[in-house]
Amino acid sequence: MEVRGEFLIKNVIVCGDDFGMNADIDEAMISLAGLGRMSAVSCLTLGPTFQANAARLAMCDIDLGLHLNLTETLSDGAEIMPPLSRLIMRAYAGRLDAAWVDAQLERQFDAFEAAFGRMPDYVDGHQHVHQLPVVRQRLLALLKRRYGARMPWLRQTAPGVLSGIPLKESFKARVIGALGAAALGRDAARDGLRTNRRMLGVYGFEGGKRHYAELLQNWLFNACDGDLLMCHPAKDSSGDCAMSRQRRAEYEVLACPKMGEWLRTNGVRIARLDAAPH
Repeated sequence: MEVRGEFLIKNVIVCGDDFGMNADIDEAMISLAGLGRMSAVSCLTLGPTFQANAARLAMCDIDLGLHLNLTETLSDGAEIMPPLSRLIMRAYAGRLDAAWVDAQLERQFDAFEAAFGRMPDYVDGHQHVHQLPVVRQRLLALLKRRYGARMPWLRQTAPGVLSGIPLKESFKARVIGALGAAALGRDAARDGLRTNRRMLGVYGFEGGKRHYAELLQNWLFNACDGDLLMCHPAKDSSGDCAMSRQRRAEYEVLACPKMGEWLRTNGVRIARLDAAPH
């Protein structure tokens, strides 16, 4: 943590999820990275727009991550993925097929390396699947095999400070953390992998711009040095479902001039992973 004048400057990673899911999401990530409002982007490497837009993303001054997907059927004709609830039950019952997990991991890492010509800076999971039993162990085995001593970061899902966060959002953040954050932290420490400190940004993907702006100001106030704030913006989204509308709301709030004021007021600097303490 840096002291500037009378203020402590907190380095916080702002991470956009789901690059490659559709063009509206991709455009939002590239735009926010250009505005300096985002420092990391998590890629669905088998998503329908990933290959078309990866080269533009690679030109941005940000960290690039692999967003491991085991639950989302990304396009017509793609492999049908199980719903999150079924994946969680199979993982904790010891009934998740390790060979299937290995095959999914290999395909997604291969696609990342083919697009960017290098390893990811970090790895996380769509719907946080990277922390689940079996998935976590197979992921760590793959990282050791592919990268040896020089391995990517892992995204820690333990909830950050929840002061001022409504009960519904606080409960969801705690549930996500309870599904594997402690085990992920232990395994990462054992194997020498770096992680962010805690995770902010969990909510129910509803409420429009006003609700998101209120939550965002609380997350920035609560943030500690080395925390990660995840987000899911989309630009000019043509979708009319509730999730599409909320993605548009996130983009508009993150891109607005007031965001700069909120960062300054709360002593937050949007930082790359290597600027975070570990």
